[in-house]
Amino acid sequence: MANGVDKRVIVIGAGIVGASLAYHLASKGANVTVVEAEGIASGVTGTSFAWINTSHSGPDSIASLRGAAINEYRRLETELPDVKVRWTGALSYSTNLEEVLQASGNQSLLTQVSRPEILGLEPNLKNPPEHAVHAAEEGALDAVQATHALIAGARVHGAKVLTQTRVLGFTTQNTKVTGVETAKGIIEADTVVLAAGTGISRLTETLNVSLPIEASPAIFIRYPSQPDLVHTLISSPEMEVRQSAEGTLLAAEDYLDDALENRPAAIALRTARTIRSELHGFISIEPELACVGLRPMPVDGTPIIGYLPDIGGVYVCAMHPGVTLAAIVGRLASEEIIDDKASSDLGPCRPDRFFQA
Repeated sequence: MANGVDKRVIVIGAGIVGASLAYHLASKGANVTVVEAEGIASGVTGTSFAWINTSHSGPDSIASLRGAAINEYRRLETELPDVKVRWTGALSYSTNLEEVLQASGNQSLLTQVSRPEILGLEPNLKNPPEHAVHAAEEGALDAVQATHALIAGARVHGAKVLTQTRVLGFTTQNTKVTGVETAKGIIEADTVVLAAGTGISRLTETLNVSLPIEASPAIFIRYPSQPDLVHTLISSPEMEVRQSAEGTLLAAEDYLDDALENRPAAIALRTARTIRSELHGFISIEPELACVGLRPMPVDGTPIIGYLPDIGGVYVCAMHPGVTLAAIVGRLASEEIIDDKASSDLGPCRPDRFFQA
């Protein structure tokens, strides 16, 4: 196996992270099989706001990954034309501009804009603030479409994709995983990559390994609308909204609790009222979809990326924000798995940190 070419790699999970891994691995000549319990992009990817947001408040151990995210997506756009990012920029504001700046992390990518400039960017705002922060290089994508494009790209390079195929366990020899057991039979592998989001903990538990990954809920809402009412991605105390190229309005809200008044349908109606009060042009706005997405959130907030300690052949990829980091992590992880090229940028993400005495 020269330089890992023809290495048998199973990727468990066909969300945007697993799809990116499969594409990059197959592009390098690996013999890739994607195993997905349901359908492509059927998990949290399908309920993602999909903001390619490179900002982060406070100390950031993965700043280099965030910083590379935009260029990596631009690369993917040239390689896979069906990966289409809307580079609209993002507009963020609150009552305290300093708080926004501090929460926005990498200030070299940000521009402070005044009210006339804000209205130039978002002419439909009814109550534009005096100042806001504009991240001109950021954007968003249709995460489901992008995932399908990555899977299609992986298939072009020979990858096999098994949907509706649940992993029941692993086959092992001594302390190395040698394949996965499914209802359809055993698939042998040199390396198994766990990219199943919140399902990763269940998978590692079958190997007697506990990874602290929490299911962090968020509410995703979709409204049919006429196009060109929202031009950037707006993030404010009142709302977090963007619009697709076709005109669909997308909104993200914090999950509060299971009380009747805080269920997705109720929050979607409240958010619709807020949008009408904040933006011109929305006379009638009815939710088409309102649901909870469960994001995989490592307990310390840092992605978990790398080989499991003490068990050979298992590479973990659990992270939030998954959409933002999918392109860069897909490339770097594939280089580690196929080229044995360790990435210093992934150093803070190693699973080993949870097993040190």
